[in-house]
Amino acid sequence: MNGFEILTAGRVVFGRGRAEGAGAAVRTWGARVILLRGSHPAADRIAAELRAEGAAVEEIRQKGEPLIDDLDAAVARGRALRAEAVVALGGGSVIDMGKAVAALIPAARPAMSYLEVVGEGRPLDAAPLPFIALPTTAGTGAEVTKNAVIGVPSHGRKVSLRDDRMLADLAIIDPSLTDNTPRSVTLASGLDAVTQVIEPYLSCRATPFTDALCRDAIPRGLAALTRLMQAEDEGARDDLALTSLFGGLALANAGLGAVHGFAGVLGGQAGAPHGALCGRLLPGVLRANVQAVEKQGGEITRHREVAGWIAAALGVTTDPLDALEARITEWGLLRLSEMGVAAEEIPQLAKASRASSSMRGNPVDLSEEALEAVLRESL
Repeated sequence: MNGFEILTAGRVVFGRGRAEGAGAAVRTWGARVILLRGSHPAADRIAAELRAEGAAVEEIRQKGEPLIDDLDAAVARGRALRAEAVVALGGGSVIDMGKAVAALIPAARPAMSYLEVVGEGRPLDAAPLPFIALPTTAGTGAEVTKNAVIGVPSHGRKVSLRDDRMLADLAIIDPSLTDNTPRSVTLASGLDAVTQVIEPYLSCRATPFTDALCRDAIPRGLAALTRLMQAEDEGARDDLALTSLFGGLALANAGLGAVHGFAGVLGGQAGAPHGALCGRLLPGVLRANVQAVEKQGGEITRHREVAGWIAAALGVTTDPLDALEARITEWGLLRLSEMGVAAEEIPQLAKASRASSSMRGNPVDLSEEALEAVLRESL
């Protein structure tokens, strides 16, 4: 049995309607607040609540996945305000930006000093500001993880800013904030949520704690996503939000695998949405893992469990990975070639992906040839 430690947000609140009054809760951490936000109208309500409580609020709109220049600009605005707390209400990209802004406002060096892979990878030299997260999509679980993924276009990569102290002080997961999310966003973010409970379950770093979360969340998330592809469903929204939360808890404590090893590299180079990449790559990676485990005589039980959960959610008796690949295409998920990945890039992408930190959690070592095959299957 793997020994383990548990890292998560200081306080986690889950349930419909729990975002009501969040502004007053945020105000307890300071009178000058940065509000990172997307387009969700709940951000207007929280900003109004904060101002009613006497807080000075600087609203920063985040569109798309965070880039290093966006981060530098937001940090500068936070320092100009002399911010005392940061709140982020939005999808995973907004929450990642909020985490990074909270971490870097007190920092002594530029952002690149702390970024992994393309930067110096230094530990933070000052504690982050208090950070409060309210997700409006069910996907990344970023509200309970300790890293923020930042795009660095000059290097063609998405890399992490990471520190145990970057965990949110308060995470409020209110599934009603995800109601009526556009179908395409639900598909991409939902596939990310499902991937983020499958990969920790198969991870070589899995623990009894993460196993308990994933065994509940994998079938729950697969079933919820299937229902939401058919019609809007409040109960399915609740289940997918819980799956996303459990995925964040699991990945923070057991790591991920080859799907996310690929996604960071492909996302940085092609600029494709993270969740869409994860969803398209998931069937091929699961297939490659099974083949490698069988070839090496490894333990196959968990892989068969995952295949069984997929088959049950999709209602199929045929090969579940083939069925998953067909179903996500039927639901409208693009192939890699449609996301901007070119066939001639595959060798270089496979090589770069193999060096990704997420690959360390994969249950089996996949050769560059195996990784290239996954990419070709997903084109």
